[in-house]
Amino acid sequence: MKVIHVLFRSSIGKKVTMAVSGFILFGFVISHLSGNIQIFAHPDKINAYAHFIESLGPALWGIRLFLLATLVVHVWVAAQLTIENKRARQKNYEKQVTLRATMASRYMRVSGVIVFVFIIYHLLHFTVRVTHGAEAYPTTILADGTPVRDVHSMIVLGFQNPVIAIFYLLSVGLLSWHLAHGLVSMFQSLGLRTRTWSRFLERVTIVVCVLYFLGNALIVAACYYEWGNARIQNPQIAGFSCRTDCEVCGARTADAIADAIDGSKESQS
Repeated sequence: MKVIHVLFRSSIGKKVTMAVSGFILFGFVISHLSGNIQIFAHPDKINAYAHFIESLGPALWGIRLFLLATLVVHVWVAAQLTIENKRARQKNYEKQVTLRATMASRYMRVSGVIVFVFIIYHLLHFTVRVTHGAEAYPTTILADGTPVRDVHSMIVLGFQNPVIAIFYLLSVGLLSWHLAHGLVSMFQSLGLRTRTWSRFLERVTIVVCVLYFLGNALIVAACYYEWGNARIQNPQIAGFSCRTDCEVCGARTADAIADAIDGSKESQS
């Protein structure tokens, strides 16, 4: 009980809680990007990966609930600290802080709220799968014959909608901006930020956040403009145009053509 009191009642405890929960969420967004970057490989790659994740069953929901609880705690503590800061500040002091504060720190709360709304929509879109019709959530078959959810096509179809693509880019941009300030604050709250490497920490943080944004932006752009493997490759999806040199279903296309020729010859005879 004392630990809970320290973490959620004292100002220092709340900042440590913010830092730890933020670090956990940062680890998740990086791993999430690592999984999504497989969109540039053969569709079976990301589909098999998603199938493995879903096959975790109860363990997966345990992880999801843990991450959701971490997010709720992060947002709740942030709100508590914001209220405390407003009560503690005097007008003159507030003006001095505002002048010294960076743009990122001043708009941390706003960017945090927008990112939170985006996360909810993102979960409804790709996890709960209720924001679009059944055609937006197709299935496919892996090379070994395993029927799976076609996550590859789900992502491509989602980002081919310009409204979703722009909203996603805006949200990821704000998240990157949020992380740029949050990561530095995290090290400071944990007492790991010193004058010796403070400047280096800030530069590394900026580089990491820029790379994170560019990685997500590249996925969105590739799906929108259908670059390389980031295009619809599922023959069951409306509007799919198969090619004879298709790496995904070329063999099946060849077999279908051969069957059609044989059927034609039989009918003629």
